[in-house]
Parts: sequence; structure tokens; C-alpha cells
Amino acid sequence: MAEWIYFLHPPRDDFAVTMGDDERAVFAQHRAYLEEILAQGSLILAGPTGGAVNTGIAVVEAPDESSARAIMDADPAIAAGIMRGELRAFRATFLRGRF
Repeated sequence: MAEWIYFLHPPRDDFAVTMGDDERAVFAQHRAYLEEILAQGSLILAGPTGGAVNTGIAVVEAPDESSARAIMDADPAIAAGIMRGELRAFRATFLRGRF
């Protein structure tokens, strides 16, 4: 299984503190989605970056790029068009507990 990282690029600076009600509702779905793919074993880690630009990251395991892209595209924050997704191949070379 290969690792992939996807970035969730926000629509504006300080997005985390300026979200409207509709955006918050989508982000509740986004959180539920991440919890679901974590429970299924696809998600390795996810979270937002701090500071003025709140880029999110998710590291997932998938057999190929099209499968990883399907995981990313199904993320409600991306599917709703709030965040712009960017997928890249990734290798978790140094990961605590995995040597």
C-alpha cells in the first residue's frame, strides 16, 4: 500500500476563525469523514496548520493514485468546493512506531 498526502487549501486567510455557518456545517461532515476513513484504516494522520493560512493535510494509504484521488475528492470540504485539494505521492519514512 502506498502513502499519499493531500493538502486542503483554504479559500482565504484566517479561515478557521472566519468560517460562516454553512462552512462550519461542511466541516462537521469533513471531520466525520476523516473519522470514518481513520476507522477503515485508510487515514494515517490529518490536521490543520496554524497561523494565518490554515492549510489542512491528510496522509492516507491507497493502492494507487486514482484510489487516493477518490479518497481526497470524497472529502466533504473538497466535494463542497470550500477547500481546494492537492494530491501528492508521499513516503512516511520516519514514523514513530514504524521502523
